[in-house]
Amino acid sequence: MSALFESNLRGLPLIGRGKVRDLYAVGTDHLLVVTTDRLSAFDVVLPQPIPGKGEVLTRVSNFWFARTAGLIPNQLSGIPLEEVVTDPAERAQLGERALVVRRLKPLPVEAIVRGYLIGSGWKDYQASGAVCGIGLPAGLRQADALPEPIFTPSTKAELGTHDENVDFAHTIRLLGAELAAEVRDASLRIYRESAAYALGRGIIIADTKFEFGLDDHGRLHLIDEVLTPDSSRFWPADQYSPGTSPPSFDKQFVRDYLETLDWDKTAPGPNLPQDIIERTAAKYREAEERLTGA
Repeated sequence: MSALFESNLRGLPLIGRGKVRDLYAVGTDHLLVVTTDRLSAFDVVLPQPIPGKGEVLTRVSNFWFARTAGLIPNQLSGIPLEEVVTDPAERAQLGERALVVRRLKPLPVEAIVRGYLIGSGWKDYQASGAVCGIGLPAGLRQADALPEPIFTPSTKAELGTHDENVDFAHTIRLLGAELAAEVRDASLRIYRESAAYALGRGIIIADTKFEFGLDDHGRLHLIDEVLTPDSSRFWPADQYSPGTSPPSFDKQFVRDYLETLDWDKTAPGPNLPQDIIERTAAKYREAEERLTGA
């Protein structure tokens, strides 16, 4: 399977490169989003791509955009790629990694929803009995299901720096009370419905990150990626056992490997062994197959 670490399109102005996505301008109202095969862990882009990862993320996002369209508008434009990238060789380079989307104003928060106690939320709970200022019952174990999903936003960090968990009051200061509540309520609604669907396909969505943007009329839209193995923790339901960190279909597998290394989690990231690359690619593909039936 081919890998694309970085796209290079001659016919469109490059706006910038994120941890995973390359953005190009398409006129004044649209963007071309190329989801590469880059992998970031601990907010550091690793030096090797995961073959096919960008195509999996794009297809999975499209699947969820379609499923959630009745809940909230999204960024999809409906403009086919061939109308924007006319060179057949450049289109072949992109494969199924590219989408033409509406240009929306992104909000300066990452909308995180947690249904289970894991990751930084578990560390917060151990220290304070709360996650992002939300008090939780005593005696919860690692990976326990929460009494109900919680909204725990974070700041959007610049490339190479770390996101910071913030409380809802901070989100209100950033967005205003009405928009902050709309983002929270939309996030929880999308998570609950999507997690129920995924569970029926044998996947627990432990937590996930949404991003939102506004159109010219101030209407909220779902943007970026949705419920992918990059933006979520996916656990196989048949292997779930609270009290330990469950196996996963997402990049937590790579994080767990990196935790065994003598690496300070700053750039440059370490090279991955070939078997870790191949097993990671297989996990992404399995997540897609389970969720979409493809």
